Amino acid sequence: MLSAAGFEKTFQYIDLFKQGVICTVSLSVLTVVFGFIIALLLAIARITKIHPLDYIATGYVEVFRATPMLVQLFIVYYVVFGNVSLPSFKLFGFIRFERFLPGVVALAMNSGAYLSEIIRAGIQSIDKGQIEASRSLGLSGFQTMKSVVLPQAIRTILPPIANEFVTIIKESSICYTIGVQDIMYAVSATKGATYRIAEPLVIATLVYFCLTFPTSKIIAYFERRMSRADRGE
Repeated sequence: MLSAAGFEKTFQYIDLFKQGVICTVSLSVLTVVFGFIIALLLAIARITKIHPLDYIATGYVEVFRATPMLVQLFIVYYVVFGNVSLPSFKLFGFIRFERFLPGVVALAMNSGAYLSEIIRAGIQSIDKGQIEASRSLGLSGFQTMKSVVLPQAIRTILPPIANEFVTIIKESSICYTIGVQDIMYAVSATKGATYRIAEPLVIATLVYFCLTFPTSKIIAYFERRMSRADRGE
């Protein structure tokens, strides 16, 4: 049951939640950045159909989209990094790097699989006539992709990528299972100190809402602006 006394005890550990916000946002930003790089490589590999890269990229996407995020996280943390001695230091004075890095890697690999489909669809939405015209002007495949295709595709894929950031903010909560000091880690630590769970969960819910709701509205605003610009309004 919720109680005023429970919230009073919980607010004694509010610094843990502040640290959790910093960790969660850092985790999400890095995940989207590295996930985008992975996704771009996967999308290009699938579009160009260079064997066997396209098969590898397709297999990667299917595996990561068909398996639970928790399993992927545990494989990365316990198997991939299990015998790797990562530097033991703290980011911002409290985020343990040896746990934070595997979390970023696991989330980025998962996010890359989903983003690759968004990027692939955006690239394939570009009129093939423009690509043929670019090649006829002497541009290489790389130059065509860099100067003609991607600048136009980015307008299509930018809103979904921004929405992926919101999704990652929520999905990053799973990283507390390997000791990453995010918002849910703050809930667990507060529960251990106060023997209260309802109040920390309510605070965590409000924190996640304050992170995701305004971000979603800002993204929706820019989506509308971009749509009006495309229509010439």
